[in-house]
Amino acid sequence: MSDIVLLLSESTGKIIRARAAQEPLEVGDYCLVESEYGGDLAMVIDTSSELVACPKAAREAVKIIRRAAQEDIDKFKWLRGKEKQAFDFCLQRIKVHNLPMKLVAVRYFFNEKKGIFYYTADGRIDFRQLVKDLAKELKMRIEMRQIGVRDEARLIGGLGVCGRPLCCFSFMKNFEPITIQKARRQQIVINPMKISGLCGRLMCCLAFEEESKGRLYIEDLDNGLIED
Repeated sequence: MSDIVLLLSESTGKIIRARAAQEPLEVGDYCLVESEYGGDLAMVIDTSSELVACPKAAREAVKIIRRAAQEDIDKFKWLRGKEKQAFDFCLQRIKVHNLPMKLVAVRYFFNEKKGIFYYTADGRIDFRQLVKDLAKELKMRIEMRQIGVRDEARLIGGLGVCGRPLCCFSFMKNFEPITIQKARRQQIVINPMKISGLCGRLMCCLAFEEESKGRLYIEDLDNGLIED
């Protein structure tokens, strides 16, 4: 078995790399891994693939806390249900206070002491009374975190025009600026409906295509197939 294993996060649906635990893990096993929420449940999907042992694997790998017990699996299912209830309650209070904001998602910490409420809005929102309502009802620390439309797509996911899960949801870690010039350099017809993602912004894959075409140009130049 490789020192690095591939896991599928139950919370986000993303594939993550992790350092193998001392106890042997097999495909299909569930384990607890470190995350920004104090812990995440993930299923082992690969332990020996060459894709696991890439140069960046060791640097990006998270730590496996332990093999998940049935109690851990049950707790994560329970947390997902509590997040849904908190989401519905927050929506209700947003309407009561008539706040110009869109609630995107709710994430609970594994220790149940804090909940993060992700939202989008055009400007700053006075949600002090909303936070008081949430803290009183949910009996935990509340953090309201404003995000952009691209972050919203990365958080909730979806399918792109290619029919595959969104790049930002499935594997991307950071966003990079995407400009219309990248589409022009690739001789793509500038149709906003066709080159925009679900978030309404230019598709992230425009940057991937430009990078790929750039490498091919350099290879052709080096091989004398084209003139500089």
